[in-house]
Amino acid sequence: MKFIQSKKNEKVKQWKKLLTRKERDKSGLFIIEGEHLVEEAHSAEQIVELIVTEQYYAKLPKTKFGGIDLFVIANEIAKVISDTETPQGIFAVCKQPELRRVEGKTWLLIDAVQDPGNIGTMIRTADSAGLDAVIVGEGSVDIYNAKVLRAAQGSHFHLPITRGNLHQWIEKLEQNNIPVYGTALKNAVSMYEVTPVDKFALIVGNEGQGVNEELLRKTVKNLYIPIYGKSESLNVSVATGILLYYLRRP
Repeated sequence: MKFIQSKKNEKVKQWKKLLTRKERDKSGLFIIEGEHLVEEAHSAEQIVELIVTEQYYAKLPKTKFGGIDLFVIANEIAKVISDTETPQGIFAVCKQPELRRVEGKTWLLIDAVQDPGNIGTMIRTADSAGLDAVIVGEGSVDIYNAKVLRAAQGSHFHLPITRGNLHQWIEKLEQNNIPVYGTALKNAVSMYEVTPVDKFALIVGNEGQGVNEELLRKTVKNLYIPIYGKSESLNVSVATGILLYYLRRP
């Protein structure tokens, strides 16, 4: 256990940098905040360093986190390494897992979705639907963004999530006989024309532009969700949930 009282401490500077995508990409680490996320990360054995305020340390179950580097910090330091107005008093630095091979039968591919709440909700939904992995393509918000982590509610530690080139991943999935479905409003069929299957990959896209046309040309079929009211479209995270639960055979 180490006590840190100064904001100028090198460790504090390093943790603060992890709030930026550049440093997360460089280090292969990310920082989480809050008791629930730390519990999930600990269960998944992803914690590299545990950070708590002096107040939180008093109630911390010491034996639970044995073997993990523990840092106790002054309250003002918590404000430096948090992106919230009221820090929760417990943080953890975690390692980013890597996914290179196709393992599993059900996949979600995300193309250029930029709202962190949407990305986090889709990751959480994929987790709830029992999917095997999530691949987030270029142009999307960082999967380790603090708002994404909060919206996903710990699902980062339940299933493989990685960033990658979606064109390459579609090829890998097809080589493994996993049908890839796109989502589109034009040149698409109703989702009800597709029978739920044991294995599939679903691509969902940008809030305004949808899925990239080049990706849609590589799918086995592109789907749309029938809309019975007057709304022109559905929020991308809501649409993702409907499609995943429909396509996934119980």
